[in-house]
Amino acid sequence: MADRISSDHSSLTTVRATLVRSGGLDRPKVEIPADDADAFPDGELVRVVADDTEYRARIESPLTDEGREIRGLYDSPTLARNPEEGENHLSSWLEGTNVEFDQSVLVDVIEEGFKYGLREPGQRVFYEATESPDESLADIASGLDE
Repeated sequence: MADRISSDHSSLTTVRATLVRSGGLDRPKVEIPADDADAFPDGELVRVVADDTEYRARIESPLTDEGREIRGLYDSPTLARNPEEGENHLSSWLEGTNVEFDQSVLVDVIEEGFKYGLREPGQRVFYEATESPDESLADIASGLDE
């Protein structure tokens, strides 16, 4: 794999998601449609690149149990597991875009189950190529992070 890969590269799958309001404070969240949910592991922590910065996010099933959602982008896996303890960078990413609530955002599947990219429609971005660790290394890292 190359060191960097563009968002329009044929090896990437791009999912059209929707930016919506969440909760009484109108926090942003990204809703991934049910048809594309299989590429996003429910309840798992993943890497999400937004504006050339790599964050951690938890992929969750919504209460309707259809599709998936990303409620925040955090600096570390620990903060993604405990979002009340850290800054949610999804709001700051949104401020730097022309995207408004109920509009589309694009989620690039860089490495399914491991790394994704979040971008504004019409924007072309480049991602660092990162392969997911094998299962035994991922288990060790997960144990150290807790």
